[in-house]
Amino acid sequence: MVNRLARVTFRLYDTASRGVRDFVPLQPGKASLYVCGLTVQSEPHVGHVRSGVNFDVLQRWLRHCGYDVTFIRNTTDIDDKILAKSAEQGRPWYNLAYAMHRELTAAYAALNVAPPTYEPAATGHVPEMVELIGELIERGHAYPAPDGSGDVYFDVRSWKQYGELTHQGLDDMEAAEDADPRGKRDPRDFALWKGRKDSEPETASWPSPWGRGRPGWHIECSAMAGKYLGPAFDIHGGGLDLRFPHHENEQAQSRAAGRPFASYWMHNAWITTAGEKMSKSLGNSLTIPAVLERYRGIELRYYLVSAHYRSHVEFSFEALDEAAVGFRRIESFLERVSSHEVVEPVEAPPAFVDAMDDDLGTPAAMAVLHDTVREGNRKLQSGEDVGAEHGAVVAMLDVLGLDPADPAWGPAKGSDEGLSNAVDALVRGLLEERAEARAGKDWARADAIRDRIKSAGVEIEDTPEGPKWSLTDGR
Repeated sequence: MVNRLARVTFRLYDTASRGVRDFVPLQPGKASLYVCGLTVQSEPHVGHVRSGVNFDVLQRWLRHCGYDVTFIRNTTDIDDKILAKSAEQGRPWYNLAYAMHRELTAAYAALNVAPPTYEPAATGHVPEMVELIGELIERGHAYPAPDGSGDVYFDVRSWKQYGELTHQGLDDMEAAEDADPRGKRDPRDFALWKGRKDSEPETASWPSPWGRGRPGWHIECSAMAGKYLGPAFDIHGGGLDLRFPHHENEQAQSRAAGRPFASYWMHNAWITTAGEKMSKSLGNSLTIPAVLERYRGIELRYYLVSAHYRSHVEFSFEALDEAAVGFRRIESFLERVSSHEVVEPVEAPPAFVDAMDDDLGTPAAMAVLHDTVREGNRKLQSGEDVGAEHGAVVAMLDVLGLDPADPAWGPAKGSDEGLSNAVDALVRGLLEERAEARAGKDWARADAIRDRIKSAGVEIEDTPEGPKWSLTDGR
């Protein structure tokens, strides 16, 4: 990739100002990015990973533009939903959160989403949250509930700018739903700290000046962003559904504490099915492992990247089929010219750069990519040199995270060793789940996992050294 000096031509849509703005970083040559990661309560689906893919493209483009990027993507590993789901499943909340975090990490890896600079977890930063809440109380923007619950609330009426991110008036907002309203001064006040309830496990609480409890969702991100990026940083991103109340509350509590917080706000749109946001609650989600049984990770990433990050995508397997065919045309070109030498450094075409500089215009960038492939195929047919086209295609794919030669995608297609390693990793993951179930005397779950492995043609043998597996039917 060509090294360039950081430039100010990149433009992005800022949802706070509702317009496209030139990106002007707080520190020359550096870019700081915070993205709200997932609450690890269940298996990640296609809608979940879109945000990860979209902001992976953003950080790749910023680096391509010459910026030194610090990218933080957090994990929410304690909240009401995690506690509820773990209770339903009869397992410790931290066991569920850990297992689902591993699933999410595997999903990101399967789609070549590069790890962030840091990936902080909420439970590892409770002291920073308690400190921030204390600052808000001292400044008169928060208060402990007088009902003895141990809850602490943000006083929305104390902050005149509340609602500025989403351009709403306070009286037009609905009451917050994250805590019992009895201890609130205003029904729209939101929880910064939640006092422990007798129905909740002791392990899901931490000591604080207001009694044992746990942090509210919104304070988590403000504290983690502040720890790793400082009081002011460049870009805050996340899904469109986080604008209100999550991001509105983040901004209010951070600025009320005297922290300038984010200069730009970016939000990716939803993946929908039948016109509705893809979500577990709607029962219309598609988990990543299920989709990857039918498509390669690189094909699913191509499908997600092809749409503009601010455009809603109506998911269908027919559309994913078309995307897979489109990507295979690019792969076919690369395979045909693999013997041609690519002279480095190679720059992406100006039209591609213009498209990406215009609010990450990936649809237009993809059009440039396919035009370049068509020109390369024409030259191959006529016997002309295709080194320039080859290099340009590789440069564009690198920015989009779609280069088939990237080691992150694993061994090359057709590699027996790669297939064996992939099968071994998958089976060992299931064996770890089975071991956890057996340790917890959940024999039904352990047997179900064993049957699932066996139905895939894998035989399990329990030995004194631990379980061993082999392929059946002579494979």
